[in-house]
Amino acid sequence: MQRFAFACLALAGTSLLATNSHAEARVFEPMDVFALQWVDSPRISPDGSRIVYQRMGFDIMKDRKRSSLWIVDANGSNHRPLASSGQGAAWSPDGRRLAYVARSDGSTQIQMHWMDSGQDASITALTEAPGNLSWSRDGHWLAFTMRVPAEDAPLAAMPKAPKGAEWAAPVKVIDRVIYRVDGGGYVDPGYTQVFVVSADGGAARQITNGKHNFDGTPEWTADGKSLIVSANLSDDWEYEPIDSELYRVALSDGAMTRLTERKGPDRDPALSPDGRQLAWLGFDDKRHPYQATRLYVGDADGGKARSLTDGFDYNIDAIEWDGNRGFWLQFDDHGRGRIGWIAASGGSVERLADDLGGTAVGRPYTGGEFSSSAGRVAYTRAAPDAPANLAVVERKGKSRVLTDLDANLLGHTALGAVEEITVKSSADGRDIQAWIVTPPGFDRTKTYPLLLEIHGGPFAAYGPGFAPEIQLYAAKGYVVVYSNPRGSTSYGTEFANLIENAYPGQDYDDLMSVVDATIARGSIDTDNLFVTGGSGGGCLTAWIVGHTDRFRAAVSAKPVINWSSFVLTSDFYPFFTRYWFTGLPWENPDNYTSRSPIHYVDKVTTPTMMLVGDDDHRTPASEAEQFYQALKLRKIDTAMVRIPGASHEINARPSNMIAQVLNTIAWFEKHRVPAGSDH
Repeated sequence: MQRFAFACLALAGTSLLATNSHAEARVFEPMDVFALQWVDSPRISPDGSRIVYQRMGFDIMKDRKRSSLWIVDANGSNHRPLASSGQGAAWSPDGRRLAYVARSDGSTQIQMHWMDSGQDASITALTEAPGNLSWSRDGHWLAFTMRVPAEDAPLAAMPKAPKGAEWAAPVKVIDRVIYRVDGGGYVDPGYTQVFVVSADGGAARQITNGKHNFDGTPEWTADGKSLIVSANLSDDWEYEPIDSELYRVALSDGAMTRLTERKGPDRDPALSPDGRQLAWLGFDDKRHPYQATRLYVGDADGGKARSLTDGFDYNIDAIEWDGNRGFWLQFDDHGRGRIGWIAASGGSVERLADDLGGTAVGRPYTGGEFSSSAGRVAYTRAAPDAPANLAVVERKGKSRVLTDLDANLLGHTALGAVEEITVKSSADGRDIQAWIVTPPGFDRTKTYPLLLEIHGGPFAAYGPGFAPEIQLYAAKGYVVVYSNPRGSTSYGTEFANLIENAYPGQDYDDLMSVVDATIARGSIDTDNLFVTGGSGGGCLTAWIVGHTDRFRAAVSAKPVINWSSFVLTSDFYPFFTRYWFTGLPWENPDNYTSRSPIHYVDKVTTPTMMLVGDDDHRTPASEAEQFYQALKLRKIDTAMVRIPGASHEINARPSNMIAQVLNTIAWFEKHRVPAGSDH
């Protein structure tokens, strides 16, 4: 049952962050989470001279994220506040105005900021929150999306209650395929539609209609008479969770012209500055669990479409035109967010910045955003020693960092040093990338407990960026190791799909090889090995304790425990049943059972705590409850931590992030073997 296949350490790597050598330096503490600030959603002006960005942080009194808008010149000067709240900023084509979304008098509206005078005004009076702002090329109009409540007739007519009677609340009749969404709960019936409003304010006019959702940012045609939008307008759209097409919708009467037609997503339309070419993102749906998004370009009507990135085996996350000659690209490559460039005629991808990211505050996931104009790119910069800062890069130049928002906090804090390693998997010798974080003041002559932290997804990736949760573990004296086992993104399609109909499986071997390689480096107390992970990482944690007893204790956060119950209770069940399994649970039960951690609960001897948000609709609390109750029946030491009001994104509230880390540490400390003890 216990597996000790010591893997070969292929690359020692170099330290990405030197440990603070001053013994008196303070370490990262839980309350420091509330003091963190980071850059998100940069938007560069049309002439490339100024950048507006969202300055993110946490409100310690309201226990929520907060966002204000700041502006800085592209050379780093004139850094100043623009609006005390706001998001979704969009520059007017002439750079004289900035539209953004903010709450005004208790509702969320489109705000307009005049750059010359500094004046602000709300230009809408909407009843729902707008998003995806898009300027017409002449600067006279704004398009946006907004949810419109559906007017569905009730199933049954109730009799009228007597005056003053206290009857129960009306029943809710659910007949939609997607009827609840993680983080949003049970959704009110409605559909996302496209609207336009004058840039000078006034009534907004609805352009699209029907029982369908229009997703993403609308793109204006060159003549300003139409919008290009992405939607699935088929009758069976609720059962096709990733399929969509591009349509041109006329502003005059809402008439729609279909521009693409295939199985698979077509989204994020972008017309060239001269209006002659249309680019977008998508792929041909082959029903694999992971499919890399490609960049397509064709005529303005979508004709003569061709993929520019068929030979580039990385997922394209975002694109922007660089004049009419090429595209700026965002993609992940071996755990790092990158900005690339490719000619509109095709060819190889030039790699530019390799430090895009830093916005996933919590655990070290890849991500980030960029914005381009006039040959210059503004982006969120990831680093091991701080959350995202603002940086700029040009095609023939080097990146320049414009902000250092956390210098006064983290510059005086001893952080865990981050070191990259590459390990050969015991399963098949594949390279597995991993990162080791050592405690502040790390002494190689001493030994430390080891904590294996596993990412979720499972189609996601960790990288070397700053992560409060990881730093809090390191500050408590743990050597933390995290990795990208097979199934992780940023290593190509073949690597990601190694877990197709095989998850969990050999990704377990990858993780054990990473643990073995970390131990082989020395300084690890092998009597005190611990493991935790969330979502897919929670599933793998539960799988691990069913296949080895080498860990002193485990914490499985928001896990999948039983794949059959998961796909029939999760919010996006049409996707999971179609792309993650062969057949439905009653058609191919063995495929679900053999890969469910609950199937191996009789082998568990490791004290295992479950941790879940009460309002999690992605991996519902009932998943954790199954493992908890099974362990209780077997009299294995277990506990269950439930976080009230938390969705799958537990760290959406900073106090919940702290609670997850501290309860995890408490569980490990409860089961930690004292140094020198005979156990």
